[in-house]
This record gives sequence, structure tokens and C-alpha cells, in this order.
Amino acid sequence: MRRSLIALASLAILVGACAAPAPGPTAASPTAQATAAPKRGGTVVIAATTDPGHLNSAITTAGGTHFVAGSLYNGLVALDEKGDPQPDLAEKWTISDGGRTYTFTLRSGVKWHDGKEFSSADVKFSFEQVLLKFHARTKAGLEGVLAGIDAPSPNTVVFRFKQPYGPLLQRLDNIEAPIVAKHVYEGTDPTTAAANLKPVGTGPFKFAEYVKSDKVRFVRNEAYFKAGLPYLDEVIFRIVPQASTQVLALEKGEVDYLGSVPGPDLERLQKSTDLVLQKSGAGSGGSFCISTLIFNLSNPTLAKLEARQAFAYGIDRQQMLEQVQFNQGRVANSAIASTIPWAHNPDVTKYPLDRAKANQLLDSAGLAKAADGMRFKVNFVHATSFAKYGELMKAHLAPVGIDVTLTALEVNAANERTFIKKDFDLGIASYCNGPDPEIGVRRAYVSSNIGPILFSNGAGYRNPKVDELFDKAAASTDRAERGKSYREIQDILAKEVPYLWLIETEGYRAWRKDYQGFSYWSANLAESASKR
Repeated sequence: MRRSLIALASLAILVGACAAPAPGPTAASPTAQATAAPKRGGTVVIAATTDPGHLNSAITTAGGTHFVAGSLYNGLVALDEKGDPQPDLAEKWTISDGGRTYTFTLRSGVKWHDGKEFSSADVKFSFEQVLLKFHARTKAGLEGVLAGIDAPSPNTVVFRFKQPYGPLLQRLDNIEAPIVAKHVYEGTDPTTAAANLKPVGTGPFKFAEYVKSDKVRFVRNEAYFKAGLPYLDEVIFRIVPQASTQVLALEKGEVDYLGSVPGPDLERLQKSTDLVLQKSGAGSGGSFCISTLIFNLSNPTLAKLEARQAFAYGIDRQQMLEQVQFNQGRVANSAIASTIPWAHNPDVTKYPLDRAKANQLLDSAGLAKAADGMRFKVNFVHATSFAKYGELMKAHLAPVGIDVTLTALEVNAANERTFIKKDFDLGIASYCNGPDPEIGVRRAYVSSNIGPILFSNGAGYRNPKVDELFDKAAASTDRAERGKSYREIQDILAKEVPYLWLIETEGYRAWRKDYQGFSYWSANLAESASKR
């Protein structure tokens, strides 16, 4: 019965296993599944590049938050290694009314970490008061098509849509829709609630300790609803911003797991007999990622199409691929990653390196050079992890007369300044496409998602035709027809350049060989992990 339901729901949403996806907030390897009987007990230490800032993953799509907080929560469904939805907080579901109504039967006996009973009221509250307001991908995808959510009984939730909506099940996992406790958040502002630093979830691990810029520690949830899980007693996330320091800590045995292996260290680590390395796999929202330059279109200079096109012609993205990503990935030419072939458009307008063309465009836009050779200044606000992108971009654009000021900030501060305060000229983000463009792409381009929301439409881009095409794609149950809409969207975006797509990033994970069972496709990274 479950298989038939999944097949029905997947008419519009299944994307086959795509090669070479990009790194995101989940980790590990399909080959890391148990080859020996898992042992109960022990601690795993995971290196985290950024401080999560808080532990409420329902109010953000930030990879640094989900990477740490994912083990605290569950979604209605989980996505397996093939991207197929499997039961999680919901044990089964039915789809009716031509794809307009989804009815979920919830598991009985699930408890929050504080011992209170989980129910359909928590699901309804999570969507209506948190996810649809603050989670960029969920808000962008559902707010225009969702007619309502009903909770007719404690164990039943009904989603009603205004039109057929094929991608829903792909949107209900722990990355796209972590369920939070109504009794904890009701009556609070979910973005500032005290519970964000002392969270209560239903997940395999419970909160124990959070020391800013140092570590986050979770302990085993003895009452977890999945029998026998988790195996580990503790999960510790150590905040280690420097990639080189992470690698040294892994080699010394001070940490057990890295979510990303720096390019310069890859060959050496692959030869180690103490480590397991695996190319990143396809996951949910945190996969198929594109490092993307964000133009603030409220800036009068950047509102000029010729200026944005000049950036595209002036930046050497091949050099970025080589020197920043160490060739782990490919130059990006479109808003949808090439690793989603059914939706990707390879024939969009392209902008090869051509600084003479860039200069011509700026001249035609009336942006003349001053005596110092510069035409205008822009402030590039970015997280420190994007510093090398900034250094190269500054050097690339100087010959065309664009003076780039580099403002490097801690990741949460950079995100707030870009997406919340809108205090930037240029920004940058790793926009992860996820398994379906409806999930990870739409949020950056539809006009309804302009606002103080992390990883939303940061450029402030508006095009009614693009909005219409995204709606058309979401309403179809024919993937070929959906692909046509997405290719048309990419054609428009490539001509208007509201963002500049730099690199489709890839990566490797690494962990010590005395561990197994990490799940790259699940936000609950360590749910099934164990010592050998």
C-alpha cells in the first residue's frame, strides 16, 4: 500500500539519481551503511564549519543550522537515498481529489523531548505559524497554493490545495518541514524565542549543551519512536571554522566526521587507511547547490541590465572553479543545476569571459570611467567562507572599472545583512536546488518571496511571467510538461541576470573508519550511525 501511494505521489516529483550532486547540510555515504553489527553507545564528534546561531531549523534554510539541528527534529516523511518519501512522523498517507488533498495518519505514542505528547495540532501549528512564515523554500512553494490544513483528530492531518500539487511529499522531510512543538512556541516570536537555544524536538537526540562558537552537544533520546535507534550515546558538533584545522583534527582523531573535504587535502586523505571518503550524494533541499552572486536590484546602478551583464562577462568563473573549488564542480550557466537534467536548460544565454564586451556594455549604460579608471563602487557583503570568491571577483572586475569593496562577516551576520536588513550591493549564497526545482529554485525568483526571509528572493527580482511559469510547473503532474516550464524560466532569467550563477559545487565527506551508518540523504545525520 505504501509503495503504491509513493508511486502516485511521485508522478510529478521523482528525479532519478543524478550524478555529481553538490554538498549541503546533510552528510555521509550510502556505502557507510552497516557492514558489521552496529554497537550501542559511544560518542561521535562532528566538525561544523559555522556556528548554527540557533537550533530552530524551521525558521531558516541555512545549511549551518540544519547540519547541527537536524538530529533534534523529524518531518512528516523522510526521504531515502533515492529521494523517495518514507514514513517518519506520519506512518501512512493517501492522496485524493486529483492531487488536491493529502491525508496523513500520524504515529501514535510519539513524545516530545520534554515528555509531552506529539499530535496533529503540532503539525498544523508548525506550518501555519512557523514554516509558512519563515522557511524560505516552504513559504515560496506552498503559500500560494495551499488552501488549508485541518487536524480532525490527534492522529490525522489533512492538507487541502487549490489545485493539484505533485511535489508535496518531497517538501515534508526534516530539511523542508521540521515539525516543532506547539506548546513550546505558541504565543512567542519563533525567530527570537528562548527555545531556539534550548530546543525541544521529537528526534533521535536531545539537546544537552550549546556553547557559542565552540560546540553543541546532544544526548541519546531514550524514548525515540523508532525502536532501537539511535545507537550512539552522544553527538558533539565542534565549531571549527578553518577547513585546514578541521582536516588536522580529523587526522589526529580529535573529530570523527567532516561534512566537506578541502580540495588541497583530498588526494592525501583518499590515501589514508584510517578514513572513509565518499562523494556527496543527493539529498533534500541541501543538494545540487550553486554558489550564486546576488544583485541588490534596488541599487539604481545594478538595476541596469547592462551593468549586470557586465559582471557576467567580467568575472572569470573558470578561475573560481579552479582556485576556490579545486575543480570540484563545474561553471554554472543557469538557475537550475545541470545535475537535474529533466529541468535544466543547457541552451540559455551564456556569458563567457569577455572584458571588452563588459566595458562596451558599461559605456552604453552611461557608466563612464572616472580619472582613476573606476566607474562605480559596490559593497560585496559575504560570509568569511566566501572570502576567496570576493578576492577573485575584486581582481576580475577592476579592469572593467568596477571597484568592489569586500565586507567579510560571520556567516549569520552576513545572512542577516543580506536577506533581512537588505544592506548590501552584492551578496552571495549557496542556493541549493534540492530534488525538485519547486523546492529549492522557486524561492529565489518568485515575487511573493521578497521580504526579510533567509535565503529567499534576495535580489528583489520581479517578473510576472516567471511567477506564472513557476505556478504552472507546480500544478502539473507531467514531468515533461514541468520541464518545459522550467526551461522557459531559465531562458528568461539568463537574459535578465537578476543573479549570476557562479559554480555548481560538489564535494566529498570524510569520517574515521571505525564509524558507520551515516545518512547523507537525511537531516538526521547520525540517527543510524554507530561505532563498528
